[in-house]
Amino acid sequence: MPLRLGDDAPDFTAETTEGTVRFHEWLGDGWGILFSHPADYTPVCTTELGAVAKLKAEFERRNVKVIGVSVDPLDSHHGWVSDINETQNTTMNFPLIADPDKSVASMYDMIHPNEDDKATVRSVFVIGPDKKVKLTLTYPASTGRNFAEILRVIDSLQLTAYHQVATPVNWEDGEDCIIVPAVTDEEATEKFPRGFTTIKPYLRYTPQPNK
Repeated sequence: MPLRLGDDAPDFTAETTEGTVRFHEWLGDGWGILFSHPADYTPVCTTELGAVAKLKAEFERRNVKVIGVSVDPLDSHHGWVSDINETQNTTMNFPLIADPDKSVASMYDMIHPNEDDKATVRSVFVIGPDKKVKLTLTYPASTGRNFAEILRVIDSLQLTAYHQVATPVNWEDGEDCIIVPAVTDEEATEKFPRGFTTIKPYLRYTPQPNK
């Protein structure tokens, strides 16, 4: 069964480039991103892993841990990491899971036979502190993932987890939010002291409450 939003993120123990990881224990009380790669020494994924390494401070600022997974063994990973560091002008600073038996890939439904029955598709899972799946994305092998967009989604997820708002189209951190319809105008006046603008009874904007 594919993982759906709100499902429990499967726990696992795996060997990684940074040692043994017990996934839920490794996540702790924070947020996490698990993202897969079809195989080692693939060109698009090489650029992605380098980009994520450069963004580590942005993820840490949001209390997010990042971990990658590929179905190749650990010795292959170490060789690939050297190539990533060289070609992307960075230093890999997060773990990459070795999954040669495809156990993690199978738990997270990363094997899509119509695409490739031997390698993972390029999936992204955002996992909340409650160990629930908050976001799933699947990209084709030919298209590099947009990690600026993933950071934007995390900003929205973290905001909306603690405040009764939603984020409108193309929202960026710091911009106005939408008050969810379940909140009455009277409640909104109390909850959002900076006020709100009513476009329609169901469409009310308020300044971002955690800024």
